[in-house]
Amino acid sequence: MTAHDTAAITAVLDRLAAAWKAGDGAAYGAEFTENATYITYVGTLYVGAPEIGTAHQALFGSFLKGTQLAYEIVSIRFTAPDTALVVTRGDTHKGKPGKLHKIQTYTLTRQPDGTWKVAAFQNTKHKPVMEAISFKFQPTSKPAAA
Repeated sequence: MTAHDTAAITAVLDRLAAAWKAGDGAAYGAEFTENATYITYVGTLYVGAPEIGTAHQALFGSFLKGTQLAYEIVSIRFTAPDTALVVTRGDTHKGKPGKLHKIQTYTLTRQPDGTWKVAAFQNTKHKPVMEAISFKFQPTSKPAAA
């Protein structure tokens, strides 16, 4: 794909972070497709942009109030002309971001108007101690990237 596609996908992630910082659930939800799936690190499943936006608005008014979203892109891989898989490290924070403890996978699709939206999101909290134990007892399970 093109550098323009990569920039457009990065802009989606930037808009998600801006909406999170603003505590704007509607703007956050607007970056997802109408039938998107969103799985939180605690296992909650939201389906569709409206539900994702409404749920996040409630969270921005309570548990996530005053937090910001920090992320770094690990990889962007285009699996088809209109589909991209994005892996990030990220976390929420107040003030200065700390270590990014979560691994996220975003599946983005190009919409008929040429814009990109998130069709699926999976968030997993990284547990390095459990991972290290697993690798110690089963060293061949350690990925090359670890």
